[in-house]
Amino acid sequence: MPPSPRRPLARYALLYAVLTALAAIVLLPFYWMVVSSFRAPEALFSSKPSLWLSEPVLVHYAHVLRRTPFVIQFQNSAIVALFTTLACILSGSFAGYSLSRFRFTGKLVVSVVIFLAMMFPATVVLIPMFLVFRTLRLLNTYGGLVIAYATFALPFCTWMMKGFFDSIPVELEEAAIVDGCTRAGALFRITLPLAAPGVAATAMFGFLLAWNEYLFALTLTTSEDMRTLPVGLTLFSGEYYTNYGALMAASLMICIPVLVFFLYTNKYMIQGLTAGAVKG
Repeated sequence: MPPSPRRPLARYALLYAVLTALAAIVLLPFYWMVVSSFRAPEALFSSKPSLWLSEPVLVHYAHVLRRTPFVIQFQNSAIVALFTTLACILSGSFAGYSLSRFRFTGKLVVSVVIFLAMMFPATVVLIPMFLVFRTLRLLNTYGGLVIAYATFALPFCTWMMKGFFDSIPVELEEAAIVDGCTRAGALFRITLPLAAPGVAATAMFGFLLAWNEYLFALTLTTSEDMRTLPVGLTLFSGEYYTNYGALMAASLMICIPVLVFFLYTNKYMIQGLTAGAVKG
């Protein structure tokens, strides 16, 4: 007997039902954060909490923007995250390209060292880095945070970019060189555009690392005007009281740049994945 057309339909319906349930479980905390940021202060401690928002208020956002150093912390996080992302893109791309295309003495040793650097937890070098930065007067500076974050991000970014460069046929660069391009011209005009997904992924990784990092930002900064957003969030929680409304409002505002950055880089990831190349 031929298979019934209802069986595939039921199978797909079950699959989408499971996926919808999983998506709801993942998105529920984010939804609760959004709803809580717009609730009135007395509604946050109601004995009968509700998933729905009846009367939204902006009192928590006003408190965060007017009575806390959120704007300064946002500026600090933005500067550190953008420069860390730039360092990851430039250094990771050039280092990955060198490991992918060139043969030189000690290449295996360099590759192993970069790989091993990803295995050590960052907290191991926290105290030595603090002592070195204190000697070099890099504590409580943007440069110190950028160097610290780029140090941990570059090994992973280098291996990521190397993998993307390995997937691009070297014949494309050879053809460009035959047509008159230099090695640098072939890199910037041929290889890097085709490696756009890797560049976008590297940028996203570096940005998220610098935007969300807490421990090094707390240790390497000493003044209030140099604190970043993850450190600033702890100001809403005290020994006897936690301002949940302001905490949810600040958390939501912190998520917005990440979503915008992801939507922006996602466009280039799609363009790189659909970019044309020669077929063998």
